[in-house]
Amino acid sequence: MKYIIAIIQPHKLDEVRKELENVEVPLITVSNVLGRGRQKGYTEVYRGIQEIGLLKKTKIEIAVNEEFVEPAIGAIEKGAHTGKPGDGKIFVLDLHEVVRIGTGERGGPAIG
Repeated sequence: MKYIIAIIQPHKLDEVRKELENVEVPLITVSNVLGRGRQKGYTEVYRGIQEIGLLKKTKIEIAVNEEFVEPAIGAIEKGAHTGKPGDGKIFVLDLHEVVRIGTGERGGPAIG
């Protein structure tokens, strides 16, 4: 089992969601977040002091069984790609345990 975290441009969410559904990975959690990477954010001057601002991003979190890892990564890449800086990042982490609260199922079957 793997836990996939993707940080993408907010306007690409619908495309990523559709691509994930195409590879049978419809179960996602989405959050609006702020951050900056190589884009360096935006520069703003406030009361004579230069400040670096954070950019709006969307964070997608997905728990998947092994056979869905590569299809999910490919779907996120396809849906989020613009070819410009700031397209985002995908992180893949090992997921040691999953428990479905309602049924008590554990492991792969609990993912869905």
